[in-house]
Amino acid sequence: MGRARLVHSLIYSSSRSFMDLKALLSSLNDFASLSFAESWDNVGLLVEPSPPHTVNTLFLTNDLTEEVMEEALQKKADLILSYHPPIFRPMKRITWKTWKERLVIRALENRVGIYSPHTAYDAAPQGVNNWLAKGLGVCTSRPIHPSKAPDYPTEGTHRVEFSVTHTQDLDKVISALKEIAGVSVTSFSARTDDEEQTRLSLNCTQQALMQVVAFLSQNRQFYQKTEILSLEKPLLLYTGMGRLCTLDESVSLETMIERIKSHLKLSHVRLALGIGKTLESPVKVVTLCAGSGSSVLQGTDADLYLTGEMSHHDVLDAASQGISVILCEHSNTERGFLSDLRDMLDAHLENKINIILSETDRDPLHVI
Repeated sequence: MGRARLVHSLIYSSSRSFMDLKALLSSLNDFASLSFAESWDNVGLLVEPSPPHTVNTLFLTNDLTEEVMEEALQKKADLILSYHPPIFRPMKRITWKTWKERLVIRALENRVGIYSPHTAYDAAPQGVNNWLAKGLGVCTSRPIHPSKAPDYPTEGTHRVEFSVTHTQDLDKVISALKEIAGVSVTSFSARTDDEEQTRLSLNCTQQALMQVVAFLSQNRQFYQKTEILSLEKPLLLYTGMGRLCTLDESVSLETMIERIKSHLKLSHVRLALGIGKTLESPVKVVTLCAGSGSSVLQGTDADLYLTGEMSHHDVLDAASQGISVILCEHSNTERGFLSDLRDMLDAHLENKINIILSETDRDPLHVI
């Protein structure tokens, strides 16, 4: 009977054993679009074994060090999801000389892919910053810097609208404009000064706009009443960098410190008291940013800043405004999210692959 159970277990395991790499990447992008990442970031698939490549085991880590790579290989990982991109600056050669080059070599030799979401997961509604906010207590939160919708409302950066002076010129004007790359043209009827007119509406890219304006300036007899509008993509309410969190009920700074330490499983954090503040001072509004948060938190109005690291002078600036600062070390504000991520990806991927957490990944800094 024991042998029968073992065989059944092996059959069940193999039935949920793999996904094609491309299909998995598509599903990961559906979970949290890479379009939400910051423009300076290096996200997505960083190392790809020669296709076809199937993934049985997805290995999650915050940082991909050589020690973590060794663990991933021992656990037969097919794809490593490293929150921080191990490849950031361009590499001019792949040799055994530096540790990041060795990571690439070992990955390719063992047919292991490397994928990094980084700031896409920072911005995501179900991402790192939302997880960090869970440690504060009951609160409402919104992004400090909301993301813009990637593909809405339309293609192009500008809209040009004008009325065609004479109906007989309409086809000629439309035909000429459609020859410009990056322009889409629609027409509609409009009444102006009790006169029925045909108006053209053009959505166009920045480059095409210059050509449209040049065409109109050379053919003034064809049009009148021109408007040029800049198309702004709408902001997303729950997606973006950092979080501004308003607690339902104020708590003392001391209580907030204990909540944060408990959530992050830390015995110590670093604290800078705002000018005029004590451990008994009330905390109602917290702005936070996982990792290195200076650029995101700067200028926000809050009782407390929470992040992994800030420069000495940025801490002084915050404290001078009466804002207390808690620093937890960079990756300590991120790593705990991976447990939640594993559960969310299990559900999102319908348990099709094995998802495991690194046991050797840790922040490089320790308090001694």
